[in-house]
Amino acid sequence: MLDQVQLMYVFVAVAEEQGFAAASRRLNMSPPTVTRAIATLEDRLSVKLFNRTTRYVRVTDAGVRYLDDVKRILEDITLANEAAQGLNASPQGNISVTAPVLFGQQYVLPSILQYLNTHPKTKVNAVFLDRIVNMLEEGYDVGVRIGELPDSSIRAKKVGSVRLALVASPEYLSKKGIPQHFSELSAHSLIEVQVGSLNQDWKFSEKGKLINHHIKSRLKVTTNQAAINAAVAGFGITRVVSYQVANELRDNKLKFILEPFEQAPLPINIIHREDRLSSAKVRSFIDLLARNLSKQTAFN
Repeated sequence: MLDQVQLMYVFVAVAEEQGFAAASRRLNMSPPTVTRAIATLEDRLSVKLFNRTTRYVRVTDAGVRYLDDVKRILEDITLANEAAQGLNASPQGNISVTAPVLFGQQYVLPSILQYLNTHPKTKVNAVFLDRIVNMLEEGYDVGVRIGELPDSSIRAKKVGSVRLALVASPEYLSKKGIPQHFSELSAHSLIEVQVGSLNQDWKFSEKGKLINHHIKSRLKVTTNQAAINAAVAGFGITRVVSYQVANELRDNKLKFILEPFEQAPLPINIIHREDRLSSAKVRSFIDLLARNLSKQTAFN
């Protein structure tokens, strides 16, 4: 007979795998055992948790609410066990980390490798995406976010700030001239990045007001690196986050323009989900990442 906690683990597996056979493989249990476990749980609760057909298994509305509560309970059990082992327990297990693509590749990945080499019993799933990630819904433990944080349920540690700026190559500027006001951009060749939260009108600050300026781009790309490459090649002006072009600025391949009209700097935060207990593996990774990012001259 499975106890309540074991039944909860079975329930989560069936819900996430959307099937009894897949859940049995994940849990290394026989399919009949998994089926009986769900029947037992539904009987104890007097609630139907799944809708079953010959093609699929889906959680009911009551099952969705129960799933959220159960996952939180099981996470608390894991965290409580880690806490009982002591704050100095060696980190072990899996953590998932997310960050913007270029930032993750340049600044987060080195810390991940250092962490894995220091703690051989850990595994990291690193997902670099140029979009806003919902930490709770998508199940990430740690993230790096550039910009303001509207979500009050997220814990944050600020590690620097960056500029949202316009850049162009010296060759382009010598040929087409340096715009002195953003209203002059209509006479220039513009490179637009259609990705993440930056695929919108370009924003500028003037006389204390934030102004949305509609642009007409000659080139639209889906990655920041493609836009940077096009700007370095002398095609036109693009908008970047300052850390993305630190090397190009240093090597005089790109120059900032319209600096007096830039928005206020954007904060860089390490974020993680609010928990009553702090996991040793997550806490140690955040501390390492924060130390390393705070040393970066590109955004400090």
